[in-house]
Amino acid sequence: MVDVQPPARTSIEATVFDSERNVLRGGYSPSSGQYHFPLQIVCPYSGADDVEAVMLSTEATAWGWTVVTAPPPGYSGPVPYGFGVVELTHEKLRLVTRLRISDPAELSFGDALQLVVDVVDHDEVGNEVVVWAFAKAVS
Repeated sequence: MVDVQPPARTSIEATVFDSERNVLRGGYSPSSGQYHFPLQIVCPYSGADDVEAVMLSTEATAWGWTVVTAPPPGYSGPVPYGFGVVELTHEKLRLVTRLRISDPAELSFGDALQLVVDVVDHDEVGNEVVVWAFAKAVS
């Protein structure tokens, strides 16, 4: 019997996205009561230095979106892909992000979305190069 291992993963932004646990790393400031992304050492809303590192929720709703049909400079992954704004359900924090939905007609304002790992390329030794994205939530 052959033991087949899944390909190793390399996260493009490992400091903000833990692809093994599929979570985004952000911050929360108790003095402002606000969440932010990515994690910063001071609160971007109040300047307070009481920021706590947090794992952000993985559920979101669709706010606005478009489709990227031409690859940006230096990008060798698949096109088209969705791009838009989502609001994290728990934190009420809006993020500009990649979307797995590449047909704008498939989304409506307020649709439930879920954080997913998205493979965008492979490195020179065959490891998956991954980023975070949001896809339609499975009900």
